Formats: sequence, C-alpha cells, structure tokens
Amino acid sequence: MFEFVRTHQRLMQFLLLLLIIPSFALVGLQSYSSFGDGANTVAKVAGQPITQQELDGALRQQMERMRQAFGDRFDPKMMETAEAKQGVLDNLISQRVLAATASSEHLTVTDPAIQQVILSQFPNLLGADGKFDSKTFDQLLAMQGMTQISYAARLRQDMAMQQLNGAVQSTAFTPKTVATRLSDINDQERDVQELLFKSADFAGQVKVTDAMLQDYYSKNPKEFEIPEQIKAEYVVLDSSAVAAQVTVSDADIKSFYDQNVARYTVPEERRASHILIAVKKDAPAAEQAAAKAKAESLLAQVRKTPADFAKIAKANSQDTASGELGGDLGYFGAGSMVKPFEDAANKLKQGEISDLVQSDFGYHIIELTGIKPAQVKPLDEVKTEIAGEIKKQLAARKFTEMAEAFSNTVYEQADSLKAVADKLHLQIQTAANLGRQPNPAAAPTAPYNNQKFLTALYSDEALKNKHNTEAIEVAPSTFIAGHVLEYKAVTKRPFEEVQAIIRDKVTRTEEAALAKKAGEEKLAALKAQDNASGFAVAQTVSRTKNQGVNPLAFEAVMKADVNKLPAYVGVTLPLQGYGVYRIGKVGQPAAQDQARRVAEQEQITGILAQQEMLAYVDVLKEKAKVKILKPIAAAPVDGDNSGSK
Repeated sequence: MFEFVRTHQRLMQFLLLLLIIPSFALVGLQSYSSFGDGANTVAKVAGQPITQQELDGALRQQMERMRQAFGDRFDPKMMETAEAKQGVLDNLISQRVLAATASSEHLTVTDPAIQQVILSQFPNLLGADGKFDSKTFDQLLAMQGMTQISYAARLRQDMAMQQLNGAVQSTAFTPKTVATRLSDINDQERDVQELLFKSADFAGQVKVTDAMLQDYYSKNPKEFEIPEQIKAEYVVLDSSAVAAQVTVSDADIKSFYDQNVARYTVPEERRASHILIAVKKDAPAAEQAAAKAKAESLLAQVRKTPADFAKIAKANSQDTASGELGGDLGYFGAGSMVKPFEDAANKLKQGEISDLVQSDFGYHIIELTGIKPAQVKPLDEVKTEIAGEIKKQLAARKFTEMAEAFSNTVYEQADSLKAVADKLHLQIQTAANLGRQPNPAAAPTAPYNNQKFLTALYSDEALKNKHNTEAIEVAPSTFIAGHVLEYKAVTKRPFEEVQAIIRDKVTRTEEAALAKKAGEEKLAALKAQDNASGFAVAQTVSRTKNQGVNPLAFEAVMKADVNKLPAYVGVTLPLQGYGVYRIGKVGQPAAQDQARRVAEQEQITGILAQQEMLAYVDVLKEKAKVKILKPIAAAPVDGDNSGSK
C-alpha cells in the first residue's frame, strides 16, 4: 500500500466509521427521530438532537464490531480514548446529515429491493416451499425492540444513504499519468551501500563519572519506580464452590432414573445382509422388468441354498461395498435404512430371507442375520452419571440464590469478608503485590488478576474507606469480592541498588553518541568529496523490495534527495550505532508488474472517491450547522475514582 494511505489517518478513520453503515444488523439503535431533553443532548444537527443514549448505543455497537474483528486481540481500552469516542460521534452526525440529504433529494428504495435485502440477510427464514417465516422474523426483531415496519423503514433509509454515497464516489477518477507516476515512485529502485559506525567500537573511549550516573538517576525517576501495590484478601463464589455444598441422595437418583428410563434404554439393533439389483424407479419399463427378473432369479437361488447367500451376494450384488463382504450391512438401529428396506428387515425373524423389496435404489433380497434386543441399562451402571446431572441442576438453582446473598452480604457487612465467608461457607484467600493492571506473569485465570477487580481494589471506597469491594463477575458464573489488607505507595529504588544498571545505560548512550559524531563527520566529508571506499557491497532496494534492510535506514534512503548522484544520507540506528548510506544509482526495474499497477490505480481511485465523500459530508455538516454541545472526554484514568457506598 502507498505511503500516502498510511499517512492519511483522518481518511482511514472515515473509512472505518463513516462508510460502514451499521443499521443493517439487528442492533436496536434509537431512531434518528429520537428526542431527549437539553441536558441529555450531546450534539445538534440542523436543530435536531443527538442524545447521550444514541451515542452510548453507537459506542457499544462499534465496540462489538471491533471485538468480532480483532477477537482475543481486542482491548476495550481502544474505545475509551477521546479520539475513538469523537470518531463514533462524528459517524452519528454524518449519518444524520446523509439521511437528511437523501430525503431532500427524494432518493427512494422500492419494496422489492427491500424484500431482496431482507431475504439475503435472513436466508434461513425462507422455507423449502418458498414461504418466508414471518413469525420467526417478528421474534428476532422483537428481541431488538423492533417491528417489521420499523426495520424496513431503517433499511430503506440506509439503502437511500448508500445510493447517495455511491453517486458521490462514482465521480472520482484517476488520470493515467497520475497512476503511472505513483506506480513509478513505488517501483523506483535505488542502489545503496552502507558504512556502519558501531557503538561497540567506541567502548574504549567512553569515560563515565559518578556525577553522570547521579545526573541520569535524578533525571529519569520513572525508570526506577516500584509501582504501588496492594495486599488483599478475597473470596470467590463460583460453580465449583456451590457444587461442593450440594448433595444428592440415593432416593433422588432412583426417582430420576424411574422418570427417565427411556434415556437409559438401548434400542433394538438388527443385522442384515442384502443383494441389490440396481435400477431407478423412473427407469424405462423394460429396464425395470429386466432388473426384477434378475432379482427373482437370484431370490430363487438363495431360497434353494440359503447357506450360499454370501457367495451369491458377492458374485451378483450391485452394492459393491457390501457385496465384497458377502452382502453384510452390519448392525443398524431404527431410522438408519431407507423406509421400505427397514420395514421389511423389521418383519423378518433371524435367518429368514425376504421377498423382493423395491426401494429408490432398486430391488433388494434381504437376509436377517442377527438381532440385539433392546436393553435397559441397570441403575448401578448410570448412577454416577445421574448423580452428576442432578447435582448440576441443583447447583445451578443454588448458585442464583447464593450469588444474591454474596452480593448483599459483602455490601451490607462491608468491614470484613468474614461474614460472607461464614454465611456461604467460602474460603478467604490472600493475594499480594497486586497492581492497578493485571499481571501478565500471573495465571490468566486467577480471579484476582482481573482488571475490573483491581480497579475496584484501588477505588477510594476500598482503599481509603477500608470497605469490601462490590461483588464483581470476573468470568461466567464466577464472582469475587476483595478487602484491602495493606497498601504500598510508589517508591523509588535506591541509587546504590541500580547503580550498575545506570552505568550500563550511560555507557551505551555515550558510545552511541561517539558513533553518531564520527558518522556525521564522515557524512559531511563525503558530501564534500565522493569516496566509495569502506562501504559494503551495493544492494538494490525499492518500496516493493526492502527485505533485510533496517526500517529506519530504508526510510532515510527512500526519502533522500537523489537529483545529484551519488547521494549520501545518515541515520541513527538504535542499539547498533550510526549508518551512512551512499546511493549510487536510481532507476526503474527491467520488468514491470502490470497486474499490481492496475490494482494500484484502483486503490488510488478508491482513495480519491473516499476523499470526495469526506469533503461532501463536511459541506453537508456546515450546511446543517452542526453543534457539539458536550465535548467528548476520555474514560477516567486509574486512580480517578469517586465510588461510594
């Protein structure tokens, strides 16, 4: 992708937020006609309000879309910044002005078009008979507080807005000369040589004094801070803690077994062999007659010599898979075979041979070779399974009761966790060295290693007032409450403890400074008079071919002025030293990737189209006299707590 795309951040935000019209999903945003009181209005568009509820709903939607897009990599903090929230508000404003413009321009969407989109969104609601399951559709919409009428109206509005979007973007085009020039820049090759001044080569020239160490220590206090820490006790209410308090009696198990005996019954199974003479039901009469005649002939043979059934099946059956096994189909239960075949097999006694049975596959001759009668598993065999199921059901009901008691008790008796532990028979545990953020080195499943819980521990209510935290759900069916035992404020490691670390850092900094000084002197000399001695072998690089090149060096080389060759450029390389680069040749590759050039032209056209839309929306916002009544604020930083009982 061109560097142009990477540097136009506002355009990228526009792509991610404005042009993704989210209303097609069943999301339940308030209608654009929603009104709120003045105190609840965050912005106005043409005098009409955008409420805090609308903004909150849009933030939740955007967070859910990002969660689906990023999966486990999604961090909710991405949406807690003022920039992210402002982007969502800008999106709402843009939608509002686009909707108003679509209406004023009389852009319409026909009912058949609406129906087609709905069918494409909910294909599972279209039955085999071609009828749409309107009842199920109503239920899906009802869960989002919508009806078919309101959903269709929303859909119609969104599709009209898309028409407007498409009309504006379709005006963009890229002149071929512009596309060619940009592709030439992208393909441009530069032959470059490196002269590296390594920091390590200047180690013997560095003189580090105690004053330098003390100066570094005083100017970089954050590097030597020991973060604040809490030692806390906590109690956990989860499924295992509840299950441990649930007992199941033998009477309960027996009652459950008697009421669900069908679940523990193994149905009858039958084993059969068959000979198949294949013919389709819709085959010509002559083919059917020939197949039937052949099947009748084989039936006569097996009736005459039943012991040869397997031999005859292997030689004549047109079901090759079972034929190789002498016609054996193994044991099968109810519903495993096609209906005519299964009915005939169920009527036979063991060892009997059927008359001809016609199915969709042809004519069958069936021999029943075995029967496994239905059996009921004895209670002793399924007792453990039943006890586990009953315990699970009882624990689920008990968990709901205990969760309410857990939440109430930690709040009402807030000075200690002993009351809730005694009441619900829970264990009080202790965790030390808890910071404001989860510890990556700790077990990720540890209930105390959770952002919500840690935030609660560092709140004024828990830290200053010495009260229990509220009951916090840190995982499905897992609640935790904590109580601060000790708090250690931020401290600074003593100088003597970190002196060796500082000496190493200062030494490396001084070495890098000497390397840079030497490199810059060399660079100045080379610019005055060209000299290729000492440089490494030339390497050809381009924006599409830069493997193995330090990213900082590559960026400097590609930005260098090459109107006069050879050209020189220098760059600091962290942890290495200072590099001087000699650019001796600039040109185009011998062969061009035409497919990539076509794709690049399409990319440029797309970017220009999006810029056209961005500019158009800005004009619409100006006409609509957009006003932001409540400036967006980021989420409170850690430590800014105002919780109270």
